[in-house]
Amino acid sequence: MGKGRKTNKTKPTVSIPNSGAVSSSSSSASSPVTPPKTPADEGIEFFQSPITPGESPLRVYELRLDIDGGPHKDRSYIRLPPAYVPYILRVSIDAGTPASMNGVFKTNFPLDGGRFDRARFTERKLPSDFSKPIQVDLPISHAGAFVFWVEYGGEAPNERVQGRKGFFNVDPVLRIKGRSPILSSELSPLPPKSGAVLQNDTIDLPLDGLSILTIVSKWMGPVSDWKKHFAEAKDRGYTMIHYTPLQERGESDSPYSIRDQFKYDSGMFNGPPEVDGGKAKVEAILKVAREEYGLLSLTDVVLNHTANDSPWLVNHPESGFSPANSPHLTPALELDTAMIEFSSSLVSRGLPSVVHTENDVNALMDAFHALVNDLNLWQYYILDPAREKDSIKAVLASKTSTPWCGVSVAGKSVTELAEILRGSSVIIGRGELASRFSVRSEAKTAAGFIQAAFTGLSDAGSLADAWVRVVDVINVPLYQEWEEDTRIAIDNVKNRLKYARLDENGPKLGEISKTNPLVETYFTRCGPKPDSDPLVYSLANNGWIWAADPLQNFALLPSKAYLRREVIVWGDCVKLRYGSGPQDNPWLWSHMTKYVENLAVSFDGFRIDNCHSTPLHVGVAMLDAGRVVNPDLYVCAELFTGSEEMDLLFVKSLGINSLIRESYNGWDAKEFSRLLYRHGVNKPVGSMDDACLTSIEEIPSPTGKGPVRKAIVTPLNGSMPHALLYDLTHDNESPLHKRSAEDALSTGALVTFSYSAIGSVKGFDDLYPKLLNLVGEKRKYELTGLGENSGVARVKRVLNSLHLEMVLGGYEEGHVHQENDYIVLSRVQPGTQKGYLLIAHTGFSKGSKDHGYISPIKLRRTRAKFIMGASIDILSNDVPEDPKTLKGLPHKLVEMRPVVVPQGLDAESPYSEIIVPEYFPPGSIMLFETHSQEHDATLDEFVVSGVQEVFYNLGLVELNAVLYRADGEERDATNGQFGVYDVPGHGRLVYCGLEGWMHPLRHIMQHNDLGHSLCEHLRQGTWALDYVHERLSKVQGLPNLAGVAKWLKERFDRVKATVPPFLRPKYFALIISEAYKAARRSVVEQCSEFVLTGHDFTQDLALCSVQMHGLVKSASLDPGKATPSLAAGLPHFASGWARCWGRDVFISLRGLFLTTGNFEGAKKHILAFASTLKHGLIPNLLDSVRKPRYNSRDSPWWMVQNIQDYVNMAPDGLAILSETVIRRFPKDETWVEWDDKRAYTYSSTVAEIIQEILQRHAAGIHFREYNAGPDLDMQMSDEGFNIDIEVDWGTGIIFGGNAFNCGTWMDKMGESQKAGTKGRPGTPRDGAPVEITGLVKSALTWLDGLSSKSKFPFKGVQATIDGKDRLVTYKEWADLIQTSFEKCYYVPLKPAEDSKYNIDPKLVNRRGIYKDVYGSGATREWSDYQFRPNFPVAMTVAPELFDAEHGLQALQLADKVLRSPLGMKTLDPLDMQYRPIYDNSNDSMDASIAKGLNYHNGPEWGWPLGYFLRAYLDFDSRVGAGKKDVKITLHRLHQALLAPRNHIQNDPWAGIPELTNENGQYCSDSCNTQAWSASTLLDFLEIVHKMDTK
Repeated sequence: MGKGRKTNKTKPTVSIPNSGAVSSSSSSASSPVTPPKTPADEGIEFFQSPITPGESPLRVYELRLDIDGGPHKDRSYIRLPPAYVPYILRVSIDAGTPASMNGVFKTNFPLDGGRFDRARFTERKLPSDFSKPIQVDLPISHAGAFVFWVEYGGEAPNERVQGRKGFFNVDPVLRIKGRSPILSSELSPLPPKSGAVLQNDTIDLPLDGLSILTIVSKWMGPVSDWKKHFAEAKDRGYTMIHYTPLQERGESDSPYSIRDQFKYDSGMFNGPPEVDGGKAKVEAILKVAREEYGLLSLTDVVLNHTANDSPWLVNHPESGFSPANSPHLTPALELDTAMIEFSSSLVSRGLPSVVHTENDVNALMDAFHALVNDLNLWQYYILDPAREKDSIKAVLASKTSTPWCGVSVAGKSVTELAEILRGSSVIIGRGELASRFSVRSEAKTAAGFIQAAFTGLSDAGSLADAWVRVVDVINVPLYQEWEEDTRIAIDNVKNRLKYARLDENGPKLGEISKTNPLVETYFTRCGPKPDSDPLVYSLANNGWIWAADPLQNFALLPSKAYLRREVIVWGDCVKLRYGSGPQDNPWLWSHMTKYVENLAVSFDGFRIDNCHSTPLHVGVAMLDAGRVVNPDLYVCAELFTGSEEMDLLFVKSLGINSLIRESYNGWDAKEFSRLLYRHGVNKPVGSMDDACLTSIEEIPSPTGKGPVRKAIVTPLNGSMPHALLYDLTHDNESPLHKRSAEDALSTGALVTFSYSAIGSVKGFDDLYPKLLNLVGEKRKYELTGLGENSGVARVKRVLNSLHLEMVLGGYEEGHVHQENDYIVLSRVQPGTQKGYLLIAHTGFSKGSKDHGYISPIKLRRTRAKFIMGASIDILSNDVPEDPKTLKGLPHKLVEMRPVVVPQGLDAESPYSEIIVPEYFPPGSIMLFETHSQEHDATLDEFVVSGVQEVFYNLGLVELNAVLYRADGEERDATNGQFGVYDVPGHGRLVYCGLEGWMHPLRHIMQHNDLGHSLCEHLRQGTWALDYVHERLSKVQGLPNLAGVAKWLKERFDRVKATVPPFLRPKYFALIISEAYKAARRSVVEQCSEFVLTGHDFTQDLALCSVQMHGLVKSASLDPGKATPSLAAGLPHFASGWARCWGRDVFISLRGLFLTTGNFEGAKKHILAFASTLKHGLIPNLLDSVRKPRYNSRDSPWWMVQNIQDYVNMAPDGLAILSETVIRRFPKDETWVEWDDKRAYTYSSTVAEIIQEILQRHAAGIHFREYNAGPDLDMQMSDEGFNIDIEVDWGTGIIFGGNAFNCGTWMDKMGESQKAGTKGRPGTPRDGAPVEITGLVKSALTWLDGLSSKSKFPFKGVQATIDGKDRLVTYKEWADLIQTSFEKCYYVPLKPAEDSKYNIDPKLVNRRGIYKDVYGSGATREWSDYQFRPNFPVAMTVAPELFDAEHGLQALQLADKVLRSPLGMKTLDPLDMQYRPIYDNSNDSMDASIAKGLNYHNGPEWGWPLGYFLRAYLDFDSRVGAGKKDVKITLHRLHQALLAPRNHIQNDPWAGIPELTNENGQYCSDSCNTQAWSASTLLDFLEIVHKMDTK
């Protein structure tokens, strides 16, 4: 049944030409030297090269952008894998969104080849197609940090809008020597000579495979001794060494206080100073580490400060912050100098020089406070009244004052005047703190101000005195500011004094003196001579501030951190002053850039020291420079911003590859397990993202040249910063201090099980008792290797090695379980289901040997085998002092006896059970290997095999059963055996078919939400698996579904037989999603080219044609047998008499069937309804052609319009006019049952049916509905059953209806006895509804055209006019309507024009509109003038009726007044009847809303939107903005599709609702998906598609 399939055409992409290619030419001496190829050049070459045999599919990572061209907030940062082989980053934008309006994609990735330059952006113009996806394919070939955005046209002429920026970082390619397995085939750890042995081959090392060991380089000894350290690190399983800075250290001896950025510390070398500063020797030893020991190198890059004794500061004091270049530091320097002088005079002041008690602190601070007050620093804050007085007098005397032109100030109080001046330009220098009394007024303006304020004063002296009074008030808050700053400064000095001299945990600095002052100095005095200018040579020291804004440089205003003594200062480091760019400090930028470049050449990676305080623009520029010389530079950093959002800003701006996280930030086992889950699990076990979200495509070369390659496309959902998870960093307290020494083993082991980069410090592995002082510590490391004194190193060796193997082997899934002080962490390889499990008993409490408690660990359908276990005994918490060597705590590493894992079987499944031994003290660990008992190695391949073949052969009706079916449809089709599935904790699905499952699964797959209630349900049993295939096996009348049911059953049976419960969600999602994709593809391939090549929105709407068209036994197009029929909407119109409506069918057929290419389905509905023609009408309710009801005046005209559309759109469409239709009722129109012998006794052609409709209307239609009364309609009054329709031959307009029936789509009948509305329609629309007039005119014009060409067998209709019977041709009738339409329907903008139109000015509510009805019944004349969304229907089908200018104005008004998020308001909000909230259950006394009478009096219906869009496009392109450029109109109209596009993609019903309440609010009484709502949007999109293809 799967016929009419189309071959999918390649989706349009932006090609990227290779503008950087160099053409070959004959060699000559003058030929230019070809520049070396960059990674970007090589990437372009790859895509242009032929496909090699066995080449793997290309990887494509697709990033979908929001409507404004920016990434969704969850996708603002994208981390991409290393480009081992070039791949594609595809950026997708929905067609028609604002960002596609003359859009230009910009990125600083070198798309055209060449070197990366952050400031150089490549542009790609986006395609202007509105019907196809817009994609930009970027060839990714090298690492780095890149930015992009989309620039597009705004609403104003020539306006260009820059969309939000997005960032993508590409991981570097790291390579190391391979290593042999650490475990034997029997799973025993191998000794160093046979396990984890370095191999000759080089392997790619993912960032997750990094195991970094931090070593304080000055404790390693000279370079000649380093090989021993390398051997130890390699034997312990590390793959990279982090060296603290190796450069020449300053006087403090801190590695982070670098004296000379271009010299390595002389202590590293034996012999005389190196000519090159030691660079060659360092590079040589790092090469040895890399090639002989398999160790990459990482070093700190220190950008924010330099040592206080760096010699170049003397020559370049502008490199630091001084009062000379940062004048606001002047009072801070004065305060700092006073503190030093105070420290040198304590004895003479009778103050203690050594702090022993709190009283000593108080005595010192009282004296210091008095000293600070004597500094009179308030003079930096205030205006000098005396100087101000003299200045004003001088100006007044010279008569040079500037007249005041601000707010009126005359008569205001001094306080009010001061308030006006605060913050104004009159006061100069406020808050700048540049010098004493630097705050002043602009004297001429101030003089004018005081003259304007004190108009009663004239002499200069009095005015100057008045000004002083104002200045005194201005100064009040400035004095207060000084007092507050002083208070804070004194408090901070006191707190620092207590910490440094008295606190038990402080450094206890000893005696106070000039060289060891009260607290650390804030400035380095580096003048070359004693009399050097202190304002030039006093440079601010660096430090940090609690909870500071990392984007705010605390050495610059408005920060007063140095004056307020808020900086926790490093006295050995001078903060560097970069300014806003190289132009502000050329020498410093040049110096530091060369420093960074030198390091990038020598080392494999950087740790950015003090990253959060390094100016962001400096970090970006420096790292860019480093990546130029080393494109694969690895960058990590530790951030202390206190905000994940701020962390992310640094990560994406700097291109930080890994953020350092520390396990010891977990304060208990629960928090520690959370850290492990967040940073170390990677993906939960049973993850389904890779398996279920990828798709296969054929991708053209992104360069525009080269072959088409097969590709795996993976959607990007945003990234978290990659973690470098340390057990402990080198600047934090030891396990003994923070938890317990024993915890080093358990925490160290758990960290190695993280699927991330991991790190440790040598002191952690060797059990150092406390944090070592980087500055003061002089001893060297003890090399303990893997010996008895090596701490936890022997366990670390196995686990670090296993960490590398697991990463390289793809053990990417993990699970964390925490119970009391136990943490269980497992890793699984998803393809093989092999894994490792680690049980760790954490040691958060010192001295505890308690076993604690953890439940037996049951592993379902999984076997486990013991590998190793260990605990550690700390023999003493004291370490014997050794003056030369750093040593760890005395200890003993105790290996555990093997643990046998028993197997069990219960009612659920077989299992393994791990029970923790009785002796398992805190710090203990156990390691097991796990594997699935019944692993099916071919399962992944099997479950997706054959999917295309199974679904390819299905027709659209069969696909309806596979994909959809609401509860009512399913129960009807299966005799009540099946309904929608109810998921415990989630609720009932909306469809029985695949779409029902896909709604929750999309969320689960995208977010890996394995905690979702559906996943839990799947883990608990296999009921859902059985349901999916069993329901299809019960369907009658669709034999091809048996193959689908069989395919599903075979796969689910195999899953049930071999897959453990925890993996069921993954395989369920895999099978369902693959089946869904195949079924969806099958639908699309049977559709028209418009759908096949269209964007997602078009295809989503097209799927509604399958969603609504299915086989339901109780609702057929044939009374004698079940045939497929179109539902009006779901779930309310799913089956029975309520399913198939004449009006709804024929509003829907064009979009759902004709634009999609289902001409056969459309034809069957046309013929079925044509067969029921009676009284010149077709049924409103078909009821399987058994008991059709004839009460809609518009339905026959909608059918004729649809036949017209069919003729124009279907292949050989004209032939339908000759189709024979057997008539349901006898010629005399007697009501008979469908199986009565008088039924189906004669036939007509479709052309004759059309003619009969016109003729019956021309003659007048008058009848009473068959079986009129409560049995037919219990709500309708008796008069409502009378149907009367007449043509007014003066205008050609058809009139009909009465006050008691409602013959158009606005058909709500009153139902409330309480409110008195029973039998009274909410919107009778008796008279001539505007859309019927338009439909009649469209039919007449069409038939006239056919008739004139002898393609229609009739010329017109017989009518009695003025008492005479005569032929009225189609053209004559059409001309009557044409002539009268504007006069009858238009309400002019200007009252002066009223006389030209048939209007009653007293009834006009809004002008510039078209009446909704012409000729409403008596007492309802006012309803003619209601502004409703029906006139665009007439505009669309008969645009010639409308004055184009009038029409466009009315449409613009509708756009402003009626258009809503998902449709159109059914009534003008200014109308007195407007009630926008529909609630059919309301049974109040309010007649306007009782029992939902306001159904069409405000609620926002979906289907009119499509007609509005079509009409607006037509009229605006003829007389509006679109006349000049139709793209302007198209973009404007596509804005109206944003909400429907979003709705259909995210709503579980996957359709457009019947209606919504006010402003798009959900309406519980609405159908959640309605046929005509989707159809009319397809109509519009198909029109746009035709324009695109012209």
